[in-house]
Amino acid sequence: MQLATVTLGILLPLAVVGGYWLATTSFQGKAWLEGILALPLVLPPTVIGYYLLIAMGGHTWVGQFYEQVMGNTLAFSFTGLVIASIIFNIPFAVQPIQRAFEAIPHNLREAAQCCGMTFGQTFLRIELPLAWPGLLSAAVMTFAHTLGEFGVVLMVGGNIPGETKTVAIAIYDKVQSFEHTAAGGMALLLLSISLITIGISYGWTTRLTKRWERP
Repeated sequence: MQLATVTLGILLPLAVVGGYWLATTSFQGKAWLEGILALPLVLPPTVIGYYLLIAMGGHTWVGQFYEQVMGNTLAFSFTGLVIASIIFNIPFAVQPIQRAFEAIPHNLREAAQCCGMTFGQTFLRIELPLAWPGLLSAAVMTFAHTLGEFGVVLMVGGNIPGETKTVAIAIYDKVQSFEHTAAGGMALLLLSISLITIGISYGWTTRLTKRWERP
């Protein structure tokens, strides 16, 4: 829960900026950039985790700098786990927001400019409220996906109790120890949380969409 909350708090504002920029700009190579951002959807989590583990290792300048400043390694730490979580959740956060901004008609922005509204006023008063269902979907998908992620978490964070051990890894440990009752209880808890959050998201998205569609 802590990892999912921190990841969501950092990634969602960045995804709003990135999703809006991708939705409103066109440039050469945009398809390649979108493809790179979508890689976590198709790559095995262990592949992403492996490259992140290498990048955070003590032999790289990133890992060395962090170790000199903080006094401990970036890999197998909660900070490293947050960085990895942000990276593998990028498509789950950016794509729904991008699609929501793309669905806003261009004439609304033009009408707002004709009325003398600044870019900030147009974004906050018109575009952001209209894109709110996409933001909600991005938030729920990011949170739920972080709760259930296993491969990247295990590769980058390891299995350190109180530091990098998540529910998904705890379930794996219980199964390996033949503690099926405990594993079943945690799995049911994770399933319930995921189902509730997704159900609430779909319900709110439907309500918000119907509200904005009213004449």
